[in-house]
Amino acid sequence: MTVRHLLDEPHHDGSALYVPFGTPALGDVVPVRLRVPSSCTETGVHLRTVHDGEPVMSTARLERVTPHERWYVADVVVHNPVTGYRFLLDEPSGYRWLNGRGVHARDVTDAADFRLMVHEPAPAWSADAVVYQVFPDRFARSGAVREVPDWAEPAEWSDEPVGAGPSTPRQLYGGDLAGIEEHLDHLERLGVDVLYLTPFFPSRSNHRYDATSFDHVDPVLGGDEALASLSRAVHARGLRLMGDLTTNHTGAGHEWFQRAQADRSSQEATFYLWTDEPPGYVGWLGHDSLPKLDHRAPELAARLVQGPDSVIGRWLRPPYALDGWRIDVANMTGRWGATDLTHDVARTIRSTMTEVAPDALLVSEHFHDSSGDLPGDGWHVTMNYSAFTRPVWAWLASPDNPRTALGLPTSYARRPGATVVETMRDFDAVHPWRTASRQWNMLGSHDTPRLRTLVEDPALVEVAVGLLMTYPGTPVIFAGDEVGATGTNGEHGRVTMPWDEPGRWDGATFEVYRALIALRRSSAALRAGGLRWAVVADDALGFLRETADERVLVVVARAAWEGVDLPAHLLGSGRAPQTLYGQTDLHVGETLRVPGEGPGVGVWRL
Repeated sequence: MTVRHLLDEPHHDGSALYVPFGTPALGDVVPVRLRVPSSCTETGVHLRTVHDGEPVMSTARLERVTPHERWYVADVVVHNPVTGYRFLLDEPSGYRWLNGRGVHARDVTDAADFRLMVHEPAPAWSADAVVYQVFPDRFARSGAVREVPDWAEPAEWSDEPVGAGPSTPRQLYGGDLAGIEEHLDHLERLGVDVLYLTPFFPSRSNHRYDATSFDHVDPVLGGDEALASLSRAVHARGLRLMGDLTTNHTGAGHEWFQRAQADRSSQEATFYLWTDEPPGYVGWLGHDSLPKLDHRAPELAARLVQGPDSVIGRWLRPPYALDGWRIDVANMTGRWGATDLTHDVARTIRSTMTEVAPDALLVSEHFHDSSGDLPGDGWHVTMNYSAFTRPVWAWLASPDNPRTALGLPTSYARRPGATVVETMRDFDAVHPWRTASRQWNMLGSHDTPRLRTLVEDPALVEVAVGLLMTYPGTPVIFAGDEVGATGTNGEHGRVTMPWDEPGRWDGATFEVYRALIALRRSSAALRAGGLRWAVVADDALGFLRETADERVLVVVARAAWEGVDLPAHLLGSGRAPQTLYGQTDLHVGETLRVPGEGPGVGVWRL
């Protein structure tokens, strides 16, 4: 079967080639550009926007013509805080629409329209960042002698994590914040620049999502001074530090909940949701150990999310100086039955962060369709399971892998490339480009199986990491993936870092991660360029990342495939393709020939 390229379709995205950089204000007129290949037959181009719920049509102007393309420009009046738009191509065979999901010879809904928003996007530093997630109990021990809490079951560093059962949350390996500080050289060698810690508050579990207080750092981790010291060390190296907070629930041992149960007339009693059924309160997803917070309580807002003295504000200030928060179960925060305060809570947190640390990042946990939860003025971005993690897994997971699909009562189905790209475009297109291009993309986390266990083949790990480091968004690495960690589910995958165990340390995988992170850092197009799909085959995916000064071609293949011929005019005048990653040079003749090798990653500057 001959694979055809996709570069003969009109294209628009929100990158600087098509939309001026910056945040517009209400009433601004923003010129947006459309690129149309010369092979297209349009007789005119029109812009459709929506003002106050009503569609408005205007005519696009032909701005310039090159031997291979026509560029049109149209003006979007930013009439609403989020203003949607799409293009209509008037063609002899009938009109077609272009929106974030592509070109359609039919009418489409507004859901995937391109968007401009007046809200500030995630801070600029996040667009260039590579994030490293650490589960503190499993990263490194400092050797400090600490009292073992009564709930814990001490484990040796080389013990296998218990993946299910009563011991899962109790198994304590003794990693601490000083241990992390002692291994910051590893982060620098790898090339990451943001350290994201899962919760550091005291609790009655190794995961610490059941906080017993938000006022202190868990003594098991070294206490408040250990976090202050880690923060100083991180920032001295030019890195950033992010925390993790549960705004949806506390632990049943939390000091607020203890007072609430002891005195139902107390202020703290208004912080929780109570029922007449046992155990008498609402537990998150039915877990009695995680009582759910009631965000209708004004005092809860004051203590937890509102103002510089709240939990959100306090840890952003020195000496801890966090550079942002990841919010656990953000999609459920403030939601219970007829009550839906999620967006109010998100806006309050954002306002507090803007007041205390204007350059801080706010990330929400969200496992499914987040289109309704990112209006632009609350969470900056989400953990991008739906638009990146799941489709990449679906493409690369071993066909015989018995692991249960994340959140589903079934195993993984291996999908062809076209289905994977449709999924990615579906979920990306419902957000403004400035949001979609800064989402947290992951190949796994503390809540999922390990990538190595899902794909099994180290060559496919390289393919996955190639996608992670070249696709629009902020790459996030779960500590251990870069040295070949394995695990069948989230809990089983929370393995310790094998600092002194060569048998568990895959140096070749580390070099793959290090090299691909360095590649991303070397290319402005890979960090900030647009996304133009070039190849979608069952076993291979290819796209262009482009800025005004740089064009990079990325092709990833899960197996050997047919290869493809691309237009030779993609090359700049007199230039030969420069191989940035991979072992294969492109053949240049009447076409630009991409060979069908695989599995593997190829990246070329054109």
